[in-house]
Amino acid sequence: MNQNQNTKSNFDLDERTFQFAKKVRDYVKLLPWTISNIEYGKQLIRSAGSVAANYIEASEALSKKDFLMRIKISRKEAKESVLWLRLAISNSNQEKEKGKLIDEANQLTRIFGSIVTK
Repeated sequence: MNQNQNTKSNFDLDERTFQFAKKVRDYVKLLPWTISNIEYGKQLIRSAGSVAANYIEASEALSKKDFLMRIKISRKEAKESVLWLRLAISNSNQEKEKGKLIDEANQLTRIFGSIVTK
């Protein structure tokens, strides 16, 4: 893989994690206003944002050990995002978006897992 492909690949994952965090934010704004959804929504926004933030940290890692730790944290936060998404009570018209977000979080989990094993 040449340098341009590697940079493009990193940018794509940078953008993908950013878009995930942004879509989660937009999803949470539309959740029904219940005590549980308020708490789950806060946790969900934190974990989705942490996926993106830790991936950025991994991209700028000072060592391989630091890189792997940040990727593992991104993977953990993506898994956690799935939990909060599953717990949130959404309107029937939000279920499709919820499913897409769960799918994206699962895909990110697999991507980060693959990076760790390579």
